Amino acid sequence: MSSVLEFENKCLKADAGKCSSIFIGGIEKFSVVDYPGKIAAVVFLKGCPWRCPFCYNTHLQKLDNETNFFWHEFKHFLEKRKGVLDAVVFSGGEPLMQKRIVEAIVEVKALGFEIGVHTGGFYPEILAETLPLVDWVGLDIKAPFESEHYKKAVGGVESLPKVLQSLDILLKSRINFETRTTCDPRLLTVEDIYCIAKALSARGVKKYNLQRYRQVEGDTTSDEACEIFFKDEKLIDFLEANFEVVEFRK
Repeated sequence: MSSVLEFENKCLKADAGKCSSIFIGGIEKFSVVDYPGKIAAVVFLKGCPWRCPFCYNTHLQKLDNETNFFWHEFKHFLEKRKGVLDAVVFSGGEPLMQKRIVEAIVEVKALGFEIGVHTGGFYPEILAETLPLVDWVGLDIKAPFESEHYKKAVGGVESLPKVLQSLDILLKSRINFETRTTCDPRLLTVEDIYCIAKALSARGVKKYNLQRYRQVEGDTTSDEACEIFFKDEKLIDFLEANFEVVEFRK
């Protein structure tokens, strides 16, 4: 038996209800954009070690149990959606921050759903532990691979070594994954995107997506500034020449 199957069989013997302490901030019952090519439900888990200036899920940053959503209710919903949904995506916040994340994935996978995970890569050890049960990963790349720049992009937390470790884990695993960058013009320039893309391509990344920055409350950045990344034809040509899959999400 392969190591993956051994791990999965071991995990599927976990006690039922073990994930009662999973802290859920919200759910999306039907999504066609959070897991490529799949109809998915998304569960947004609370807690994040970062304070990115462009975050629009700030209500999920604090890890606590003040929530209207509970794990057993979400599982009950999923049981009724078998045959309708293909997958469940664990998002956040940073889902890998929660101590019960492996058990939660086990319980959902036992229902027959594919598993997706959105992560910033701050917990490489937990990522490695979950990968045998995961089918797809979306890895957020916040800035060029320079320590101070990355630290600024995530709100002052030293993070780059862990992010690079997570990227290496994904590349070595051969799991289906994508990388993506939110193009906040207050933090990034077009040249920064070139730097990120060159670094990712050199490491062997095949899928890279740019996401439009949506102005957070109180920000007066113009729409024109937010669109500049998507109107640069040379940048678009460069990305399409260096990655097998490129998407521009506006």
